[in-house]
Amino acid sequence: MVAVAGKVVVVTGGRRGLGAALVDEVLARGASKVYSTSRTAHTDARPRVVTVPLDVRSAESVAALAELATDASIVFNNAGVLLPGPLLTDDVERAAETFDVNALGPLRVARAFAPVLAANGGGALVNMHSVLSWLAGSGAYGASKAAAWSLTNSLRLELAPQHTHVVGVHAGFIDTDMVAALDRSKAKPADVAARIVDGLEAGETEVLADDVSVTVKAALSGPVEHLTFSAAG
Repeated sequence: MVAVAGKVVVVTGGRRGLGAALVDEVLARGASKVYSTSRTAHTDARPRVVTVPLDVRSAESVAALAELATDASIVFNNAGVLLPGPLLTDDVERAAETFDVNALGPLRVARAFAPVLAANGGGALVNMHSVLSWLAGSGAYGASKAAAWSLTNSLRLELAPQHTHVVGVHAGFIDTDMVAALDRSKAKPADVAARIVDGLEAGETEVLADDVSVTVKAALSGPVEHLTFSAAG
């Protein structure tokens, strides 16, 4: 179990959406400092928040963050991108960018922060996936999140010897800018953030952050053709 109170926390993609809600949540639970990142420089007037520009596609940018945040003991891999398009006809470069951000980005962060977390007692790594990790029909986004899920499960084994607790989070649609154009039921970012941190502090290895994730996870043992996402709802 990893308590947030008194800990130094990193939240990638912390400027808005779920990332901003995670920053708020860990501060409310007593985090001593939060490094909040975004692709471009931003400001946060709260004294416990340190804002840092970060491009998870760049090993150099990730390394610079790890060199700055040597006091971190909890890392939330939240930064992600959604570039909608069918696999067969969309520009393959958009698919490559999606995988670079959503799968390789968290891996770069995990690799850079593994020695930092080890030096600070192990701590925790929390990776954001999606219910679309398990559902066909969302193009490169779902495929990249499926890859991230697999990476998380392997990182859990590799980081266990240094006592780093690894948590994988699955959530359905959250009311953020990323899915603003979708006319579907969406969870509040604050509610999802609270469930994620509850799971972390309870020692869970996987957090199903909403009812849709619970339902879809339960369906994984059924026919694969039933695991399909429909944008029409």
